[in-house]
Amino acid sequence: MAETAAKRVKADPLIIGTHNGHFHADEALAVYMLRLLPDYASATLVRTRDPALLDSCHTVVDVGGEYDASKYRFDHHQRTFSSTFPNHQTKLSSAGLVYMHFGKAIIAQHTNLPLDHPDVELLYQKLYDDFVEAVDANDNGISKYDDTQLAQAGVEARFKDGGVTLASLVNDLNHEDPLAVGVPSRSTEDQPQAEEDYRFGQASTLMGNSFLRKLHSAATAWLPARTIVKDAFNSRSSNHPSGRLLVLPRAGIPWKNHLYTIEQEAGLPDDQNLLFVIYPEKEDPGSKWRIQAVSKSLSSFENRKSLPEPWCGVRDAELDALLGDSVPDGAVFVHASGFIGGHQTEAGVRAMAALALAS
Repeated sequence: MAETAAKRVKADPLIIGTHNGHFHADEALAVYMLRLLPDYASATLVRTRDPALLDSCHTVVDVGGEYDASKYRFDHHQRTFSSTFPNHQTKLSSAGLVYMHFGKAIIAQHTNLPLDHPDVELLYQKLYDDFVEAVDANDNGISKYDDTQLAQAGVEARFKDGGVTLASLVNDLNHEDPLAVGVPSRSTEDQPQAEEDYRFGQASTLMGNSFLRKLHSAATAWLPARTIVKDAFNSRSSNHPSGRLLVLPRAGIPWKNHLYTIEQEAGLPDDQNLLFVIYPEKEDPGSKWRIQAVSKSLSSFENRKSLPEPWCGVRDAELDALLGDSVPDGAVFVHASGFIGGHQTEAGVRAMAALALAS
Protein backbone atom coordinates (compact mmCIF):
# COMPACT_ATOMS: atom_id res chain seq x y z
CA MET A 1 0.00 0.00 0.00
CA ALA A 2 3.04 2.27 0.45
CA GLU A 3 3.15 2.91 -3.31
CA THR A 4 -0.50 2.93 -4.33
CA ALA A 5 -1.45 6.28 -2.82
CA ALA A 6 1.21 8.06 -4.87
CA LYS A 7 -0.17 6.49 -8.07
CA ARG A 8 -3.84 7.36 -7.61
CA VAL A 9 -3.67 11.13 -7.34
CA LYS A 10 -5.83 12.49 -10.15
CA ALA A 11 -8.07 15.32 -8.98
CA ASP A 12 -7.22 18.81 -10.18
CA PRO A 13 -7.00 21.26 -8.58
CA LEU A 14 -6.00 19.59 -5.34
CA ILE A 15 -6.51 20.97 -1.86
CA ILE A 16 -4.38 19.82 1.05
CA GLY A 17 -5.94 20.23 4.46
CA THR A 18 -4.28 20.39 7.87
CA HIS A 19 -5.21 21.95 11.19
CA ASN A 20 -4.85 25.60 12.07
CA GLY A 21 -3.57 26.89 15.39
CA HIS A 22 -0.26 25.81 16.91
CA PHE A 23 1.74 23.95 14.26
CA HIS A 24 4.42 21.30 14.56
CA ALA A 25 7.34 19.87 12.61
CA ASP A 26 5.45 16.79 11.45
CA GLU A 27 2.63 18.39 9.48
CA ALA A 28 5.01 21.11 8.25
CA LEU A 29 7.16 18.37 6.72
CA ALA A 30 4.18 16.32 5.54
CA VAL A 31 2.78 19.24 3.52
CA TYR A 32 6.17 20.01 2.00
CA MET A 33 6.76 16.40 0.98
CA LEU A 34 3.39 16.22 -0.75
CA ARG A 35 4.18 19.38 -2.72
CA LEU A 36 7.38 17.76 -4.03
CA LEU A 37 5.20 15.51 -6.19
CA PRO A 38 3.97 16.85 -9.56
CA ASP A 39 0.30 16.20 -8.76
CA TYR A 40 0.54 18.33 -5.63
CA ALA A 41 2.95 21.01 -6.88
CA SER A 42 0.18 23.57 -7.42
CA ALA A 43 -2.09 22.36 -4.62
CA THR A 44 -3.58 24.93 -2.29
CA LEU A 45 -3.40 24.54 1.47
CA VAL A 46 -6.31 24.98 3.87
CA ARG A 47 -5.54 25.13 7.58
CA THR A 48 -8.73 24.54 9.55
CA ARG A 49 -10.43 22.27 12.03
CA ASP A 50 -13.85 22.71 10.39
CA PRO A 51 -14.99 19.17 9.39
CA ALA A 52 -16.95 20.49 6.42
CA LEU A 53 -13.92 22.27 5.00
CA LEU A 54 -11.70 19.26 5.64
CA ASP A 55 -14.21 17.04 3.83
CA SER A 56 -13.77 19.22 0.75
CA CYS A 57 -10.00 18.65 0.73
CA HIS A 58 -8.44 16.00 -1.48
CA THR A 59 -5.76 15.12 1.08
CA VAL A 60 -5.82 15.76 4.83
CA VAL A 61 -2.84 15.44 7.18
CA ASP A 62 -2.57 15.58 10.97
CA VAL A 63 -6.22 16.30 11.60
CA GLY A 64 -9.62 14.68 11.12
CA GLY A 65 -9.19 11.57 13.27
CA GLU A 66 -8.84 9.21 10.31
CA TYR A 67 -6.08 7.20 8.68
CA ASP A 68 -7.15 5.75 5.35
CA ALA A 69 -4.65 5.99 2.49
CA SER A 70 -7.32 5.10 -0.07
CA LYS A 71 -9.15 8.30 0.94
CA TYR A 72 -5.95 10.35 1.38
CA ARG A 73 -6.57 10.80 5.10
CA PHE A 74 -3.38 10.79 7.18
CA ASP A 75 -4.09 11.56 10.82
CA HIS A 76 -2.40 9.78 13.72
CA HIS A 77 -4.15 11.23 16.78
CA GLN A 78 -7.01 8.76 17.06
CA ARG A 79 -6.94 6.40 20.03
CA THR A 80 -6.84 3.30 17.82
CA PHE A 81 -3.82 4.44 15.79
CA SER A 82 -0.67 2.34 16.22
CA SER A 83 0.93 2.19 12.77
CA THR A 84 4.71 2.14 12.39
CA PHE A 85 7.12 2.22 9.48
CA PRO A 86 8.01 -1.33 8.33
CA ASN A 87 10.46 -3.03 10.70
CA HIS A 88 10.41 -0.10 13.16
CA GLN A 89 8.73 0.46 16.50
CA THR A 90 8.22 4.23 16.55
CA LYS A 91 4.60 5.24 16.09
CA LEU A 92 4.14 7.35 12.99
CA SER A 93 3.22 11.02 12.91
CA SER A 94 1.65 12.71 9.90
CA ALA A 95 5.17 13.11 8.46
CA GLY A 96 5.85 9.39 8.77
CA LEU A 97 2.50 8.51 7.24
CA VAL A 98 3.03 10.71 4.21
CA TYR A 99 6.60 9.46 3.85
CA MET A 100 5.54 5.81 4.15
CA HIS A 101 3.03 6.21 1.30
CA PHE A 102 4.75 8.78 -0.92
CA GLY A 103 8.42 8.58 0.02
CA LYS A 104 9.48 6.20 -2.74
CA ALA A 105 7.76 8.37 -5.36
CA ILE A 106 9.55 11.45 -4.00
CA ILE A 107 12.91 9.68 -4.07
CA ALA A 108 12.36 8.24 -7.55
CA GLN A 109 11.53 11.69 -8.87
CA HIS A 110 14.54 13.28 -7.15
CA THR A 111 16.97 10.65 -8.45
CA ASN A 112 15.36 10.03 -11.85
CA LEU A 113 15.25 6.32 -11.03
CA PRO A 114 12.35 3.89 -11.58
CA LEU A 115 10.10 3.48 -8.56
CA ASP A 116 11.10 -0.17 -8.18
CA HIS A 117 14.86 0.43 -8.49
CA PRO A 118 16.79 -1.12 -5.56
CA ASP A 119 18.58 2.19 -4.91
CA VAL A 120 15.20 3.84 -4.31
CA GLU A 121 14.50 1.24 -1.63
CA LEU A 122 17.93 1.84 -0.01
CA LEU A 123 17.37 5.59 0.09
CA TYR A 124 13.78 5.12 1.31
CA GLN A 125 15.00 3.15 4.31
CA LYS A 126 17.93 5.50 5.00
CA LEU A 127 15.87 8.71 4.92
CA TYR A 128 13.39 7.25 7.37
CA ASP A 129 16.17 6.11 9.71
CA ASP A 130 18.19 9.32 9.44
CA PHE A 131 15.45 11.95 9.39
CA VAL A 132 11.76 11.08 9.41
CA GLU A 133 11.75 8.70 12.39
CA ALA A 134 13.07 11.42 14.71
CA VAL A 135 10.20 13.69 13.58
CA ASP A 136 7.73 10.91 14.33
CA ALA A 137 9.22 10.28 17.76
CA ASN A 138 9.30 13.96 18.68
CA ASP A 139 5.66 14.53 17.73
CA ASN A 140 4.52 11.44 19.61
CA GLY A 141 6.52 12.27 22.73
CA ILE A 142 8.84 9.28 22.43
CA SER A 143 12.25 9.74 24.04
CA LYS A 144 15.36 8.37 22.42
CA TYR A 145 16.38 6.85 25.75
CA ASP A 146 14.42 5.49 28.71
CA ASP A 147 14.66 8.30 31.26
CA THR A 148 14.13 5.90 34.17
CA GLN A 149 17.01 3.70 33.11
CA LEU A 150 19.22 6.74 32.58
CA ALA A 151 18.44 7.96 36.09
CA GLN A 152 19.12 4.52 37.55
CA ALA A 153 22.46 4.47 35.76
CA GLY A 154 23.28 7.95 37.05
CA VAL A 155 23.53 9.41 33.56
CA GLU A 156 22.91 13.15 33.39
CA ALA A 157 22.94 15.47 30.39
CA ARG A 158 25.91 17.82 30.30
CA PHE A 159 24.06 20.56 28.43
CA LYS A 160 20.73 21.40 26.81
CA ASP A 161 20.47 20.71 23.09
CA GLY A 162 16.74 21.26 22.60
CA GLY A 163 17.26 24.75 21.24
CA VAL A 164 19.00 23.51 18.12
CA THR A 165 16.54 20.82 17.03
CA LEU A 166 14.37 21.36 13.98
CA ALA A 167 11.26 20.79 16.10
CA SER A 168 12.25 23.61 18.44
CA LEU A 169 12.96 25.97 15.54
CA VAL A 170 9.52 25.20 14.11
CA ASN A 171 7.99 25.85 17.52
CA ASP A 172 9.74 29.23 17.67
CA LEU A 173 7.88 30.24 14.51
CA ASN A 174 4.59 29.85 16.39
CA HIS A 175 5.53 32.84 18.53
CA GLU A 176 7.23 35.21 16.08
CA ASP A 177 5.91 38.71 15.51
CA PRO A 178 4.70 38.51 11.88
CA LEU A 179 5.60 42.14 11.18
CA ALA A 180 9.15 41.45 12.31
CA VAL A 181 9.60 38.74 9.69
CA GLY A 182 8.05 40.61 6.77
CA VAL A 183 4.38 39.59 6.76
CA PRO A 184 2.43 42.28 4.86
CA SER A 185 0.08 44.27 7.04
CA ARG A 186 -3.60 43.44 6.55
CA SER A 187 -6.67 45.15 7.89
CA THR A 188 -9.20 42.41 7.21
CA GLU A 189 -10.70 40.18 9.85
CA ASP A 190 -8.76 37.16 8.52
CA GLN A 191 -5.44 38.81 9.38
CA PRO A 192 -4.54 36.53 12.34
CA GLN A 193 -5.13 33.37 10.28
CA ALA A 194 -3.22 34.75 7.30
CA GLU A 195 -0.26 35.61 9.51
CA GLU A 196 -0.35 32.18 11.13
CA ASP A 197 -0.47 30.53 7.70
CA TYR A 198 2.53 32.60 6.64
CA ARG A 199 4.53 31.36 9.61
CA PHE A 200 3.44 27.80 8.91
CA GLY A 201 4.77 28.24 5.38
CA GLN A 202 8.13 29.24 6.83
CA ALA A 203 8.10 26.17 9.08
CA SER A 204 7.20 23.92 6.16
CA THR A 205 10.06 25.34 4.08
CA LEU A 206 12.49 24.86 6.97
CA MET A 207 11.53 21.21 7.39
CA GLY A 208 11.31 20.53 3.68
CA ASN A 209 14.67 22.06 2.80
CA SER A 210 16.28 20.05 5.59
CA PHE A 211 14.69 16.88 4.25
CA LEU A 212 15.85 17.66 0.70
CA ARG A 213 19.42 18.29 1.85
CA LYS A 214 19.42 14.90 3.54
CA LEU A 215 18.00 13.26 0.45
CA HIS A 216 20.44 14.98 -1.89
CA SER A 217 23.41 14.06 0.29
CA ALA A 218 22.26 10.46 0.56
CA ALA A 219 21.68 10.16 -3.19
CA THR A 220 24.84 11.90 -4.41
CA ALA A 221 27.39 11.02 -1.72
CA TRP A 222 26.23 8.21 0.56
CA LEU A 223 24.79 5.91 -2.12
CA PRO A 224 27.73 6.06 -4.58
CA ALA A 225 30.09 5.54 -1.63
CA ARG A 226 28.58 2.12 -0.94
CA THR A 227 30.06 0.66 -4.14
CA ILE A 228 33.46 2.22 -3.43
CA VAL A 229 33.54 0.89 0.15
CA LYS A 230 32.33 -2.54 -0.98
CA ASP A 231 35.13 -2.74 -3.57
CA ALA A 232 37.68 -1.65 -0.98
CA PHE A 233 36.32 -4.20 1.48
CA ASN A 234 36.58 -7.00 -1.07
CA SER A 235 40.24 -6.16 -1.73
CA ARG A 236 41.21 -5.72 1.93
CA SER A 237 43.46 -8.79 2.02
CA SER A 238 45.79 -7.18 -0.50
CA ASN A 239 46.36 -4.23 1.84
CA HIS A 240 47.64 -6.20 4.85
CA PRO A 241 47.91 -9.94 5.62
CA SER A 242 45.43 -9.54 8.48
CA GLY A 243 42.72 -8.26 6.12
CA ARG A 244 41.89 -5.60 8.71
CA LEU A 245 43.03 -2.51 6.81
CA LEU A 246 40.66 -0.70 4.41
CA VAL A 247 42.18 1.57 1.73
CA LEU A 248 39.90 4.16 0.13
CA PRO A 249 40.92 5.60 -3.25
CA ARG A 250 39.94 9.22 -2.67
CA ALA A 251 39.04 11.81 -0.07
CA GLY A 252 35.60 12.62 1.28
CA ILE A 253 33.99 9.18 1.04
CA PRO A 254 31.35 8.65 3.78
CA TRP A 255 32.51 5.16 4.65
CA LYS A 256 31.46 4.48 8.23
CA ASN A 257 27.82 3.50 7.85
CA HIS A 258 28.59 1.36 4.83
CA LEU A 259 31.48 -0.46 6.47
CA TYR A 260 29.43 -1.70 9.42
CA THR A 261 26.65 -2.84 7.11
CA ILE A 262 29.02 -4.58 4.70
CA GLU A 263 30.80 -6.36 7.55
CA GLN A 264 27.46 -7.56 8.89
CA GLU A 265 26.31 -8.72 5.45
CA ALA A 266 29.59 -10.61 5.03
CA GLY A 267 29.12 -12.31 8.41
CA LEU A 268 32.60 -11.34 9.61
CA PRO A 269 33.43 -12.52 13.15
CA ASP A 270 34.58 -9.81 15.54
CA ASP A 271 38.21 -10.90 15.32
CA GLN A 272 38.23 -10.22 11.58
CA ASN A 273 36.48 -6.85 11.52
CA LEU A 274 38.32 -3.87 10.05
CA LEU A 275 40.48 -1.88 12.48
CA PHE A 276 41.92 0.99 10.42
CA VAL A 277 40.99 2.93 7.30
CA ILE A 278 43.45 4.98 5.24
CA TYR A 279 42.57 7.57 2.61
CA PRO A 280 43.96 10.72 0.94
CA GLU A 281 43.23 13.92 2.80
CA LYS A 282 42.33 15.86 -0.36
CA GLU A 283 41.59 15.23 -4.02
CA ASP A 284 44.75 17.07 -5.10
CA PRO A 285 47.71 15.09 -6.51
CA GLY A 286 50.38 14.63 -3.85
CA SER A 287 47.84 14.99 -1.04
CA LYS A 288 48.70 14.00 2.50
CA TRP A 289 47.13 10.76 3.75
CA ARG A 290 45.15 9.94 6.87
CA ILE A 291 44.81 6.84 9.00
CA GLN A 292 41.65 6.51 11.06
CA ALA A 293 40.66 3.93 13.66
CA VAL A 294 37.28 2.22 13.18
CA SER A 295 35.00 2.90 16.15
CA LYS A 296 33.10 0.09 17.87
CA SER A 297 29.83 1.36 16.44
CA LEU A 298 28.60 4.21 14.26
CA SER A 299 27.77 6.42 17.24
CA SER A 300 30.65 5.36 19.49
CA PHE A 301 33.79 7.33 20.30
CA GLU A 302 35.50 4.15 21.47
CA ASN A 303 37.73 2.48 18.90
CA ARG A 304 38.06 -1.18 18.08
CA LYS A 305 41.81 -0.54 18.23
CA SER A 306 43.35 2.90 18.70
CA LEU A 307 46.65 4.03 17.27
CA PRO A 308 49.49 3.16 19.68
CA GLU A 309 49.42 5.23 22.85
CA PRO A 310 53.06 6.46 22.60
CA TRP A 311 52.18 8.15 19.29
CA CYS A 312 49.20 10.07 20.68
CA GLY A 313 49.59 13.84 20.69
CA VAL A 314 53.00 13.67 18.96
CA ARG A 315 53.84 15.53 15.71
CA ASP A 316 56.32 15.90 12.89
CA ALA A 317 60.00 15.03 13.51
CA GLU A 318 59.29 13.80 17.03
CA LEU A 319 56.70 11.39 15.62
CA ASP A 320 59.13 10.29 12.88
CA ALA A 321 61.61 9.34 15.59
CA LEU A 322 59.00 7.31 17.46
CA LEU A 323 57.89 5.47 14.31
CA GLY A 324 61.41 4.35 13.50
CA ASP A 325 63.08 3.23 10.29
CA SER A 326 60.17 1.12 9.07
CA VAL A 327 58.18 4.28 8.35
CA PRO A 328 59.58 6.88 5.92
CA ASP A 329 59.99 10.40 7.28
CA GLY A 330 57.03 12.69 6.79
CA ALA A 331 54.74 11.89 9.72
CA VAL A 332 52.37 14.77 10.40
CA PHE A 333 50.49 13.97 13.63
CA VAL A 334 48.52 11.53 15.72
CA HIS A 335 45.53 12.88 17.62
CA ALA A 336 45.80 12.82 21.39
CA SER A 337 42.94 10.33 21.59
CA GLY A 338 44.55 7.96 19.07
CA PHE A 339 41.61 7.88 16.68
CA ILE A 340 43.30 9.54 13.69
CA GLY A 341 46.74 10.40 12.35
CA GLY A 342 48.43 11.63 9.20
CA HIS A 343 51.50 11.31 6.98
CA GLN A 344 52.78 13.19 3.96
CA THR A 345 52.60 10.10 1.74
CA GLU A 346 50.51 7.02 1.06
CA ALA A 347 53.57 4.79 1.62
CA GLY A 348 54.12 6.44 4.98
CA VAL A 349 50.56 6.02 6.18
CA ARG A 350 50.53 2.39 5.02
CA ALA A 351 53.66 1.79 7.09
CA MET A 352 52.02 3.46 10.10
CA ALA A 353 49.02 1.16 9.65
CA ALA A 354 51.25 -1.91 9.54
CA LEU A 355 52.92 -0.90 12.81
CA ALA A 356 49.57 -0.12 14.45
CA LEU A 357 48.13 -3.49 13.40
CA ALA A 358 51.17 -5.31 14.77
CA SER A 359 51.13 -3.49 18.11
